[in-house]
Amino acid sequence: MIVPRTRESRPKFKPFELGLSAPWLHRPPRRLPRPVHFNPREQALVERIKRLKKEAGSHSPSAWTLAKLIPELRLKVDACFLSNPYATNLFLMHLHREVIRPKKLRALLELYPSQNRVIAAKLGRVLDQSADSIFVGNGAIEIIQAVLHRFTRDKLLVNLPTFSAYYEFARPDTRVVFNHLRKEENFRFDPQRYLELVRRERPDTVVLINPNNPDGGYIPYATMLELLDELREVPNVIVDESFIHFATEGPGFAYASVADEVSRFPNLMVLKSMSKDFGIAGIRAGYAVMAPDRVRSLLDNGYLWNSSGLAEYFFDLYSRPDFQERYERERVRFIRNSRRFFAALARLPGMHVYPTHANFALVELQNGLSAEDLVWRMLVRRGIYTRTCDDKRGLEPGKFVRIAARNRPENAYIIRSLRRMLG
Repeated sequence: MIVPRTRESRPKFKPFELGLSAPWLHRPPRRLPRPVHFNPREQALVERIKRLKKEAGSHSPSAWTLAKLIPELRLKVDACFLSNPYATNLFLMHLHREVIRPKKLRALLELYPSQNRVIAAKLGRVLDQSADSIFVGNGAIEIIQAVLHRFTRDKLLVNLPTFSAYYEFARPDTRVVFNHLRKEENFRFDPQRYLELVRRERPDTVVLINPNNPDGGYIPYATMLELLDELREVPNVIVDESFIHFATEGPGFAYASVADEVSRFPNLMVLKSMSKDFGIAGIRAGYAVMAPDRVRSLLDNGYLWNSSGLAEYFFDLYSRPDFQERYERERVRFIRNSRRFFAALARLPGMHVYPTHANFALVELQNGLSAEDLVWRMLVRRGIYTRTCDDKRGLEPGKFVRIAARNRPENAYIIRSLRRMLG
């Protein structure tokens, strides 16, 4: 689905995805940062954070968890969570005006929500898809697990680095093979090398996250269509487009989804998390577009009332043309601010910022400071929560941090804090 942009002209600044190869990116820092020494109080906080991180496994504890269990942290900016805060504000404004103020919240919480097919029909109006082709999930994570367990059999092919759920949630009897994205190529996806691996390994399921997490790498729409044509013989092709609204092609702010290609490629399943756009992870909302027989196969094995009343309200709102118009303005506003933020991030000494088409950037530290030192220091001393990538397979431990874009004041605070910390 290609969304055209009207009334939006070419940005006056150079897009960040084209501007991160400037020579100053590779200059050595003017001086190495001072070694990190925490005082006893700070060290105690760091140890508590590390325990929560260990309990979270290959994911990070949420800001909510940190705030509840370690209130002394005084968390100010959550640059670990990946979302558009302007879209979150838009949703909350409607929620307050249409649900909370008229005292309709009780009905959303007390009554059963609509069944999966009913919510799919509402969502189909805005996606221009038949309800029979839409599977609504309790967040994208439920869809990932449902699809992998229902349709994948012998072998699964996943890129590295990428979102770990795609190999962690595979069935015990499924063999997982990896296509390694290369750091020296800025983790760029190589279609030919990928197809050679597919022909050699013959997996029954392949996964492509576009844009990819944690590096923000993007496969252009035309390339995706060529890949889908080459992958016709693979029984299951999963394309995760959770960050597609932040990826633009051409001079404007249009984005291109392959969801409309499901009718042409019956093996294709396109997944979408709504928390990445709207910051609504707490209400668990996601969907997938796939062939109707696959939707029936999933619904015949559960998922009748897997959405909450709040999630149903969100999908009702999301399907309204007036809300879509307002959301589009906030999407473009956020992309503009994100580009400025990533450009400023790339100018900081001792950091290499990888090209990104998402709402986050993968940062490699080049000044001797470890990823954990930077993350814990930012969190304990500045109240800024970023993500160490030490647990990300395919990335060298101790060197990589993922930083999400936020609103303009928060972005400015992150830049000031990093500049001070990096000397």
